[in-house]
Amino acid sequence: MSEYKGLVVKSTGSWYRVWANGAFIDVRAAGKIRLKGLKTTNPIAVGDMVVVRDDLIQEVEERKNYLIRRSTNLSKQYHILAANLDAAVLVASITKPRIAPGFIDRFLINAEAYQVPAIVVINKIDLVDADHEELEDLAFLYRSIGYPVYLLSTETADELPLLVESIVGKTVLFTGFSGVGKSTLLNRIDPSFEQKTGEISVANEKGKHTTTFAEMFLMEDGTKIIDTPGIKEMGLVDFEAWELSHFFPEMKKHSSHCKYNNCIHKNEPGCAVKKAVEEFEIHPFRYQNYLSMMDENFNSN
Repeated sequence: MSEYKGLVVKSTGSWYRVWANGAFIDVRAAGKIRLKGLKTTNPIAVGDMVVVRDDLIQEVEERKNYLIRRSTNLSKQYHILAANLDAAVLVASITKPRIAPGFIDRFLINAEAYQVPAIVVINKIDLVDADHEELEDLAFLYRSIGYPVYLLSTETADELPLLVESIVGKTVLFTGFSGVGKSTLLNRIDPSFEQKTGEISVANEKGKHTTTFAEMFLMEDGTKIIDTPGIKEMGLVDFEAWELSHFFPEMKKHSSHCKYNNCIHKNEPGCAVKKAVEEFEIHPFRYQNYLSMMDENFNSN
């Protein structure tokens, strides 16, 4: 088999595990693979369809989408979390650990920017006590915008069957802040995950599972789940200040009515977004997060 196409299911940066013709095959990349217009620390990502020739990945096929985050070490480069996704699931919690809602919005913005449908899972709801009203408000807010939100417990099924039903047959990325219970959740979705994560890693690299690299698991029903390392922060992708509101669906709907095409919805006259906030058609909480991101990333006045 000198040439074949395969699906990248695991990457360690030097070795890649590819699913092709009913088998897993470990291969390397041929020389320097460059992708047009994208400065990335990993030109080949989990979820990529690749062409393998002579046991080397020679080509990455065009992606329908991908999800990225800013590289932690190289500020002008990005790391591709996964490619060719039908959905991306953010697992969050509001206690133990408490995730800042701004983190959720940053994730949703990145998903919107690269046309990846997003799902929000709020985990550990059984540990929520005094913050129960906050939990309900958070779920209502994101559902009202149009995002599916599932509330899950560490002990009971709750809305887990609904989440599973929503991802059947799809290629889905799971990510979240460290400690939110993502690994436990995946093992509840499919108990065989626990066994699979103990298998020997790509190219026999010590055989012990770590969450350093993304990995795809192929389920019997055709669902493909991509597990990713815990994320400590989520920077914004590379775009102009006036584009930021386009990735807030509720703001995008109103921004077309602003007086100025390049309105950034801060101090401009005739701003339809600010008017919508005043009339509670846009939640003030989301607008405040938007302003914070503008100040942090664009130093706008």
